[in-house]
Amino acid sequence: MCRLIVNRIVRIGDSERWSDVVIHAGVARWVEVASDRSKDAEHQIEQVLDQIDETLPQIGSDRESLLQILICLPNPDHVDVLNRLWDKWVPRGHAPVRACFHSGLSGGCHVEMIITAAVTSA
Repeated sequence: MCRLIVNRIVRIGDSERWSDVVIHAGVARWVEVASDRSKDAEHQIEQVLDQIDETLPQIGSDRESLLQILICLPNPDHVDVLNRLWDKWVPRGHAPVRACFHSGLSGGCHVEMIITAAVTSA
């Protein structure tokens, strides 16, 4: 007889439209945008990186467990700022897979990051 193992899906902060974080099979996924969209791109990027830092311990993870970050920047001129802040933020030897693409964002949003991280502790 084959035993079926079902991993539970955990949704944190779910609403009718989305969840703040979804965890399944030891992997967490979530999206960050700057909480203060009145700031310029550099400050919004800093905010989003800080917000990722706030979420990681709440889900039992850390920067070294980041697997992938997809970054949406509406203005390609902000890539240099992103790279400067990113290089200071990512732990050396533990860089996640990263893709940066240009797409329109609304509401004064200068950056959106889609994060995937391994959950390393319960």
